[in-house]
Amino acid sequence: MNIDKLKKFLMYANTKGYSEIGDKIAIGTDGSKTILIKNEDWALNDNFFGGEPYGGREVISYKGKPVWIMVYYGSVDESIDPVSIYPFLRKAISMQPDELPVRGPNNFTDGDKVYENKWEGNLERFSGSEKILINGKEIYKASYIGGLVDVRND
Repeated sequence: MNIDKLKKFLMYANTKGYSEIGDKIAIGTDGSKTILIKNEDWALNDNFFGGEPYGGREVISYKGKPVWIMVYYGSVDESIDPVSIYPFLRKAISMQPDELPVRGPNNFTDGDKVYENKWEGNLERFSGSEKILINGKEIYKASYIGGLVDVRND
């Protein structure tokens, strides 16, 4: 697997996926929502449930074969209207860092909202968590984990 090409596609897909949802969501018979992004031989399928809390997974395929996955789960504090938080989260995610473009940067501040993201690993195998604070109070938290799949020849 060419990690540089995987990273390039992931960065492309992230700018066309959740951070700019628009009308790209398909509703499944199981109640899930799916965002599908394609570019040449690459495809990203982001399938999630929620609402509050939410959970899902992203799978990247190359020439029809799954090569990478990330699973995630998060929620907004019950005292906060999620509608007021998700536009900020999409903005943070759109600023994906080059070193691990799976969520947002280490830190991002906009007015009274602060996004923090901590991770370890690389695109081949990683885990992390993100949170949003308002005036120093944590009001959103999510965890994620993922990496390459099906890389051994059986």
